[in-house]
Amino acid sequence: MIRSARLGRGVVCAAKSAPEWRAEGLGGRRYTYAGGMPHRLSMAGEAFDVVRKIAGRVCGVAMLLLCGGFAAGAADAQPAGKADEQARFGTPRSDLGREDFARVQSVTRPATSFSQPEPFERMQAGAATTTKIVNADVFSHPSANLDFAARERFFVGNGLFRKEWVPAPSSTLASDGLGPLFNARSCQSCHVKDGRGTLPAGFPGMQHDESVALLLRLSVPPRTEADRQLLQSRRVNSLPEPTYGGQLQNFAMAGLPAEGRLSITWQQSVVHLAGGETVALRRPVFSIEDLAYGPLRGDVMLSPRLAPPMIGLGLLEAIDAGDILAHAHRKGDPDGVVGRPNYVFDIASGEVVVGRFGWKAGQPSVMQQSADAFFNDMGLSTPLLARHSGDCMPAQQNCLDMPDGAQPRLGEHEVPADLFAFVDDYARNLAVPQRRDVGDVHVLAGKALFHQARCIVCHVPKYVTRRDAPHPEHAFQLIWPYTDLLLHDMGEGLADGRPEGAAGGRDWRTPPLWGIGYTATVNADATYLHDGRARTLLEAILWHGGEAQAARDRVANMSPAERADLIRFLESL
Repeated sequence: MIRSARLGRGVVCAAKSAPEWRAEGLGGRRYTYAGGMPHRLSMAGEAFDVVRKIAGRVCGVAMLLLCGGFAAGAADAQPAGKADEQARFGTPRSDLGREDFARVQSVTRPATSFSQPEPFERMQAGAATTTKIVNADVFSHPSANLDFAARERFFVGNGLFRKEWVPAPSSTLASDGLGPLFNARSCQSCHVKDGRGTLPAGFPGMQHDESVALLLRLSVPPRTEADRQLLQSRRVNSLPEPTYGGQLQNFAMAGLPAEGRLSITWQQSVVHLAGGETVALRRPVFSIEDLAYGPLRGDVMLSPRLAPPMIGLGLLEAIDAGDILAHAHRKGDPDGVVGRPNYVFDIASGEVVVGRFGWKAGQPSVMQQSADAFFNDMGLSTPLLARHSGDCMPAQQNCLDMPDGAQPRLGEHEVPADLFAFVDDYARNLAVPQRRDVGDVHVLAGKALFHQARCIVCHVPKYVTRRDAPHPEHAFQLIWPYTDLLLHDMGEGLADGRPEGAAGGRDWRTPPLWGIGYTATVNADATYLHDGRARTLLEAILWHGGEAQAARDRVANMSPAERADLIRFLESL
């Protein structure tokens, strides 16, 4: 059976029930694509209305780009043979021929006109974008282009993401192994409804001095040549504090004291903006109370980390490393923007690669980020980080002696490989919601101001993911994450003074902005920046310094109406 839909500009997309779609464009040229969920598109001016179906496979974003005059033909979509390899020779991206690479560069250039939305801008995660109803669960939907089997794996992973683990030994053998030291019992307790975490004082049901989503990282500077060489090898990003390890754990299983308690006090200041507006800023001051295992080393470095949103991670992983590096090491930028990658060790491949995830880009992949969270936040072993005792240190012998939750009949790890793979599938495929009000006059004005303030130098709007991405749902998608995934010196105001890999004490990765307008819908208590200090988007902007100081000052010097338009644009993402 052939399914077809007429697209704008005389393009027809047709498909069999088998996972192959064919398209016929103007002039009779034929194209073949594979993978994805089916779409029916119709053009109204520059905007496409995308209607998802329940069964079958997709025209995909390669097809969307075709409808806009972008995508290439079947020979490019399905490379085969020596001729195709020769066509690719000399291009910065090994997955694209010269013609396609030029088209990718063209479609990802920043906007220069702001009178109307750009084509496909509303679908900011390409074919993976969700158009589900907007409510508190809007971050919890699967990527829209998953097939049935992938959706099934996603929902199994969802159950594991929400699962509350218990210490061993327990009658629930498949759920024990928590700790011995830990910060949370489940992934969901940090990433509230798959969105941002909550500061302790705003977490429903928690006492103010209990922190779940806000973690405190610990490390010490090297003292020996061996320590320096270990850091230079990138095998580790930091050296753990000798007694308390790499992270303060404020909970422990019965019979073992927790490591300590995170305490926060606030310093207030007022910023005066053009037009007579004032904004009250707050700076957190962190300390540790009730240390249970003796004093910290005198030169310990502390860094708070609030859980970030989970959406769109698989698409960020599918961005070509060369596209990230193309924005790095700027020279002669008028605002002094440089941008540097963090190079980190990928456990799965055994190679040093570009870091993409975490507040300082300290993790190379969604899988390793998940393994690190299981290990440090919950004390659970996985195939990547196999030690059952989690972050317990040699100085904490009682911790090392506690029972673990590995079950021989289930596997050698507390989170066995098959379960870990389900969680990885889930984390990679949480969908980015569609944008709202993309044609609103104030949103378009705010977008123009965002560009004029040069925010896009770091918050790079768009990419086309690799055509040969390991997971077909992420392949060849036009996406709008608004990030360069690079490190930038953000000034003394945001500095934590703690290096991580190639990241210095003032460096932070540019966080993606897609979905930021839904923050309060998902979690009314959510805040912004790495330590949750900013209660509003404007506060977050005003904390920008260092390489972002000039852009921040342009926002501060806008009129109140212009700043309102800028925020309207951010809230539309």
